[in-house]
Amino acid sequence: MARLLQRLSGALQKLEYYLLGGYGFPPSNGGALALACLDNVPHTTPRAEPFSLRDLLGDGILWAVPKHRRTVEKRHKRKYGSPDYKLKIFTPKTHLRTCANCGSDHEVGVLCPTCYRQVRTETELMQEKIQNELGLEPVDKEVVVLYDREKVEHADEFWQGKRIVEMEKPRPQWFSKNLLQTTTEPASEPDELKPGAEKLG
Repeated sequence: MARLLQRLSGALQKLEYYLLGGYGFPPSNGGALALACLDNVPHTTPRAEPFSLRDLLGDGILWAVPKHRRTVEKRHKRKYGSPDYKLKIFTPKTHLRTCANCGSDHEVGVLCPTCYRQVRTETELMQEKIQNELGLEPVDKEVVVLYDREKVEHADEFWQGKRIVEMEKPRPQWFSKNLLQTTTEPASEPDELKPGAEKLG
């Protein structure tokens, strides 16, 4: 019994030091304090010296902090880039051109995206119409795609021996009629030298 009271007294002293800083419990108003104590709690004496950060750090810890401040030039290069290498700031583009057909802006040396989108859409419609008209049958004749009111421009003898696919809408203004005409130049022989081929050898 005396041993249990001694352990309880030691636990109360530890709790008093940790919670109240060693100044003792406040005066109680008639209340009782109940405390459970474990046998494996080590008995340590309170530290008299004040806490110091040097005791924690010591001489064996190296902190990864910069030793020198970055100059203004280096900070600006990291933020805005360099004119000799790469600029990160927004610069005006001087290689833009206006399309003569639709009026959209595009880069030099690049097809106009608006016109290309129109041609691609019209080509997909033509392919779908040809697929519905001809199906998977072998094409043994010339296929001609005609738009609205274009068949009456020539006589019926002109369309003899041709497979006609009609589109139920007028021809777009940008779609010229001579694009579907066959070439009139004779095919070149495979062994024939092209102009400038002798210079390559």
